[in-house]
Amino acid sequence: MKNSNVVELKILYTSDIHGHIMPIHYGTNEQAASGLSRYATAVKQIRSKTDNVIVLDNGDLIQGTPLMTHFVKQYANEINPLIQAMNMINIDAGVIGNHEFNFGKQILQSAINQSNYPWIAANVIDTKINKPKYGPPYVIKRLKNGIKVAIIGVTTHYIPNWESPDHIAGIHFSDAFTTLKSWVTYVRENEHPDLVVAAYHGGFERDIETGEATEVLTGENQGYAMCQIEGIDVLLTGHQHRQLTETVNNVLVVQPGSNGTAYGEVGIMFGKSGDGWKIRQKKAFIQSLHNIPPDPDILKTTADIEKSTQQWLDQPVGYIKGDMTIDDPFFARLTKHPFIEFIQNVQIEASGADISVTSLFDNNSKGFPSTVTVRDIVSNYIYPNTLVVLKLKGQDIKAALEKSAAYFTLDDQDAIIVNPAYEHPKPQHYNYDMWEGITYTINVARPVGDRIKTLNYRGKPILEHEHFNVVLNNYRASGGGDYDMFQYKPIVKEIQKEAAALIREYFEKYTTVEATKTENFKVIVNKGNPS
Repeated sequence: MKNSNVVELKILYTSDIHGHIMPIHYGTNEQAASGLSRYATAVKQIRSKTDNVIVLDNGDLIQGTPLMTHFVKQYANEINPLIQAMNMINIDAGVIGNHEFNFGKQILQSAINQSNYPWIAANVIDTKINKPKYGPPYVIKRLKNGIKVAIIGVTTHYIPNWESPDHIAGIHFSDAFTTLKSWVTYVRENEHPDLVVAAYHGGFERDIETGEATEVLTGENQGYAMCQIEGIDVLLTGHQHRQLTETVNNVLVVQPGSNGTAYGEVGIMFGKSGDGWKIRQKKAFIQSLHNIPPDPDILKTTADIEKSTQQWLDQPVGYIKGDMTIDDPFFARLTKHPFIEFIQNVQIEASGADISVTSLFDNNSKGFPSTVTVRDIVSNYIYPNTLVVLKLKGQDIKAALEKSAAYFTLDDQDAIIVNPAYEHPKPQHYNYDMWEGITYTINVARPVGDRIKTLNYRGKPILEHEHFNVVLNNYRASGGGDYDMFQYKPIVKEIQKEAAALIREYFEKYTTVEATKTENFKVIVNKGNPS
């Protein structure tokens, strides 16, 4: 017989799904132990054994896979496949993430309209009415035993530093910490819940064990500070793609990784006493989906858009003469690589600028084989970026190069390695930029901030107040990655087509592209010569 004075609640949640429904890697079409189809099975299994289950999504849901790119370009008038999957899973609420805005307001609003669940984002404010734009600031869930659970949603307010202005026009992103603190107070005083859950699409700015700062305190991540807010019992986090569980200041914190490889499970045990229900125990787990089979209903409902996506991905778009494949992503950042030069050439031709900036976004990029398909393009250029031409001063270029140069450090044998800060707690390889149209040298033996000594344009030193037109993606142009030197600089031109589409058009124009590389930068270790 069950003890009616003891109640268990399970909270299941995903974060940073990034368009992953099907259990496959789109770059190779190999099976993957990830995706909402596997998660749906896990949720069904838990619901069959547990009376009280709340299921949430913590943001960055609708962007990130070729399936979603294809949907937006060809099927945007139909139901969003990610929303369809979440509706089938029957989640209780979702939070807005920063990547929800990538495809523009219409795609986001359609996704919200199609959802059978509320979206909660207390700090995403409609400036016309000064209220949350996309849904309520919080939701209340009542369990069978009368237990009352409040779930408050907030998202990182740093979004304007990344997103295209037209995608967020008329929206104000209030400080996430301040907003959450205010709503926790309101909910505690007016709703009198037995449990307060904060669902925050953001991560931690400090080490959760020591409290030491782990990044520049820009406000992008405020999770550690949120743990100091009185009245929060559980803090669900995301954005950083980490997997962690911990307790900070008696707040149970969780983060379940990304791309649907795992989910967070929170277990709350309540006990009933004379003055109502009290929390007796809080615990959290990161649950892998590795041995969970995909849900056949999710697979069936996604089959048509998936088939169309696969056909689109397999279309040949061009050819490479020579070798543009990437075997070692570190080496492709350390020295000039033909694939990087190709991306720079596409950006220069599309923009008319003669200086270009790009990154190798992650360590899964393989470059281009001899026959290039759409799959090759979208698996290498994984973001829906557009291009912006900024008018920059020489001092801005120098500052940006110094920022990128921090990507490297030396080991105890004086060999160049990746700065651990760019790998932990979150991989940030995309924040190391390479430049075209200028020549420069990075001396890793020099202190961070003083590593660029050789910096020339057309054979002449770049002067501090000299102006240059530079093309870069919209994320970086807005200061994304803490490249503050790019913020608020004059915009010369905006190219509204996505970079992946520009790459396709480049192949349509030239058909066969030769793999070339111009050795315009060096990364060296020279302790004896300051230059």
